[in-house]
Amino acid sequence: MSSIGSTATLAAAALAAVLLVGCGDDGGINPLPATPTSHPDITITFSSPGSSAQVPNPDEITPTAAKQLCAMMEPEVDKWRTEGTPLGKISFNGTVQNWAARNGGLNDTVIEDRAIIDRITTTECPDVRLQVLDALKITTLADGLAGLGR
Repeated sequence: MSSIGSTATLAAAALAAVLLVGCGDDGGINPLPATPTSHPDITITFSSPGSSAQVPNPDEITPTAAKQLCAMMEPEVDKWRTEGTPLGKISFNGTVQNWAARNGGLNDTVIEDRAIIDRITTTECPDVRLQVLDALKITTLADGLAGLGR
């Protein structure tokens, strides 16, 4: 073995010994405290919401979110029409899932109840809804969405 190899081996052994001693049990002579020691110059305060606090519902579709869905679909209609029904539906699905993800993860809500997209667009932008139906050659927007929902 060369002197460099034996020096590296000795250095590694010494490091391992130091680490083992540092991790060793001192037999209970100096046990760690059961609770952290206090530091008078550090204060941590936690506040909890009151009983009247507004907790957002992650499955709620806000009026702003409904407007955003319409705004995201409207400029895509001509592209969906040009792409044809199969590709248009794929792109439509991407737009709806992108919208759902941007609005608090509504993707599960959309998958469980695909007709929710029809209800939103019937109220918020019936003209855009009709254009999408025509472009994708479907009778409901739910028909254009992939997934298990109703």
